[in-house]
Amino acid sequence: MSTTQTFTVTGMTCGHCVASVTEEVQEISGVQDVAVDLPTGAVTITSAAPLDESAVKAAVEEAGYQLA
Repeated sequence: MSTTQTFTVTGMTCGHCVASVTEEVQEISGVQDVAVDLPTGAVTITSAAPLDESAVKAAVEEAGYQLA
């Protein structure tokens, strides 16, 4: 069974931003899908099990952005 979590990321302004965040978040163990909505900053992650927010925060920061 998979789980879906949504986080808000600040600082994204273009498609490259979306690609960077998507790439980093996909590297988290167990992540199955990442959907980023640029206008709202919503990052919806589908994973095998609930993710630790600190792992998501680290991935987003690695991409150069911040969790809201």
